[in-house]
Amino acid sequence: MNASPQLLAKLQQRQDRIRNMCILAHVDHGKTTLSDHLIGSNALIHPKLMGELRYLDSREDEQQRGITMKSSSISLL
Repeated sequence: MNASPQLLAKLQQRQDRIRNMCILAHVDHGKTTLSDHLIGSNALIHPKLMGELRYLDSREDEQQRGITMKSSSISLL
């Protein structure tokens, strides 16, 4: 599904349709991998990169160390 910014804004106005969720687990239990798979399922990254890209690890130190140090958020459909 390709969603335009206008469509996303329109969908976010329907508060009865918004679901907030949090992924919480111990260290090295797959939180970032799960996030990559959810992002890939929404066609934001190529399916072959799911679990490898670490899409939400945007900080340089996170990428260098291979660990998530700061929480991130994203809107998905």
